[in-house]
Amino acid sequence: MALTDTAIRNAKPKEKPYKVTDSLGLYLLVNPRGGKLWRIKYRINGSERKLSVGAYPDITLSEASARVMQPAGNYPGLSCSSLSRYVAVVSSLTTSLWLSSNV
Repeated sequence: MALTDTAIRNAKPKEKPYKVTDSLGLYLLVNPRGGKLWRIKYRINGSERKLSVGAYPDITLSEASARVMQPAGNYPGLSCSSLSRYVAVVSSLTTSLWLSSNV
């Protein structure tokens, strides 16, 4: 299910940090002290990596989603050799999501 701004505003702090997920690896990490941080989870060569995008409300849902679709060259955690693999993964995910919703 796609994340909405209402769901983000209604995400209240709990005893432990928890994730509110969107799609393509984007999620909002809600901390016990009330902080809400955008993160992107991705894999390179089978190794899971996480990239911090920014804090909500400084970075809105649409801005965070747009950053997921940016060219991978803008991410400091990615090397040039893994750039094409990352783009291929994001492209295939986008295509499969589109096909599943339109077929």
